[in-house]
Amino acid sequence: MRLGILLLLFCREMRAQPDLPKQAEIPGVIQADATLEVVAKGMRGLEGPTPSADGGLYFTEIEASRIHKLGSGDRIAVWRAGTGRANGLYSLPDGSLLAAEAKGRRIVSITPGGEVKVLADMYRGAPLRSPNDLIPDRKGGIYFTDPAPRPGPNIAPKEPGNVYYIRAGGEVLLIDSEIHKPNGITLSHDGRTLYVDDTEGEFVYAFDVQPDGSCRNKRTFVRLLEPERGSLGMRCRGDGMALDSEGRLYVGTGVGVQVIDPKGRHLGIIRVPSAVRNLAFAGRERRTLYMTALDTLYRVRLVSRGPLGRAK
Repeated sequence: MRLGILLLLFCREMRAQPDLPKQAEIPGVIQADATLEVVAKGMRGLEGPTPSADGGLYFTEIEASRIHKLGSGDRIAVWRAGTGRANGLYSLPDGSLLAAEAKGRRIVSITPGGEVKVLADMYRGAPLRSPNDLIPDRKGGIYFTDPAPRPGPNIAPKEPGNVYYIRAGGEVLLIDSEIHKPNGITLSHDGRTLYVDDTEGEFVYAFDVQPDGSCRNKRTFVRLLEPERGSLGMRCRGDGMALDSEGRLYVGTGVGVQVIDPKGRHLGIIRVPSAVRNLAFAGRERRTLYMTALDTLYRVRLVSRGPLGRAK
């Protein structure tokens, strides 16, 4: 009965968005006039999309503290409840999920059977603040963002957030403590560059990854487009990120998904009527881009495709 109610609430008829300007072509990425579709609407705080091995999609509903799975026929079911307000997710080849639990204040792994293992919940004896997003590397380590919680719905935290690295053995390293609200995080295909964006600023930053997992040479990778005024100044609401198979960076922002080439040059914007909180390539061919907004799950068919050998 509970599952039936969820399906009734969340499985909506897909429809084009009539209030959007026509989508401009981004060569190699998206065709002109590509149709944006609504997959589900009326949910509470969507985040963390990551593909499943069967062509589906996992995503989080933060306010309800749930992880959902989108399956065949666009059916949505609760995959796990009581998630500690899980935010960012990442699916591993063995079917496990990595999750950043904001309220739980920890990074965990969840087996397909539901067994939860805590990977990090402290740094030098102090608890984490509000883990937001994460990306694993090829060495068994995990980079994650840990901003300070917001004092109000649209008020930026006063203190900067942290970026950490969990080594395979469990040691936690501090990577950065100067980005005001670090949010989305990802790695280049070769694992040599770490990207982190700032929700309360206009920039995506890049770091050179060292053999031990530490990072050096922090720099501005790109200044995002079409900023708005926030409580601290101009911001683009940079959020979750993903790479495609060509190494292009897709950044969720207040105006849609901004697409950046590997050299930091703007290629265009995939327009969405709501601020995009996170995104992921999914589907059998990895050519469908799913995007989470506050209460809506969107998707659009692309020319480009998701990266091979990794979830995001």
